[in-house]
Amino acid sequence: MDFTKVKVLIPEKDISEKVRELGAKISADYEGRNPIFIGVLKGAYLFLSDLTRHVSELHTVDFIQARIFGQGNASTGICRLLSDVSENIEGRHVILVEDIVDSGTTISFLVNHLMSKKPASLKICALLHKPARTRVKLNIDYKGFTIQDSFVFGYGLDFDEKYRNLPYIGIITLEEG
Repeated sequence: MDFTKVKVLIPEKDISEKVRELGAKISADYEGRNPIFIGVLKGAYLFLSDLTRHVSELHTVDFIQARIFGQGNASTGICRLLSDVSENIEGRHVILVEDIVDSGTTISFLVNHLMSKKPASLKICALLHKPARTRVKLNIDYKGFTIQDSFVFGYGLDFDEKYRNLPYIGIITLEEG
């Protein structure tokens, strides 16, 4: 099989509208509460940046990074923290910002880790959700788009550490050959 065509799955305009909508909802929900947004590196950095520009409430930003380990394309389901938050989140209202919830293993691991730090509240905001692959029951409080089980990239999501800078979410279509 050869890569033959990149297809735009979610155009830049739709992403912008959804991010603006999520920012307005979060602003209303967190009025006067000074939340802390914690972006999951590396994929959520563009989404987090755009999202926080649409949040009218005072807030702070931090980052966290974790990785699921496995062999080849098979995940062992073992998650490891690569970089922790630098802020003290005890008693704070936390919004964990993720680019995509796939199996749910990483986000579940991060939620458990952050809850051990005793925040006042913790909510999940994800740009994309693939329910067909989700194996861990969790509540996504602020969800951008529900997508099919396809490999996606762009708008922060990578394909072999490339294409994060694309302003849209794309998929690669394959042609039998």
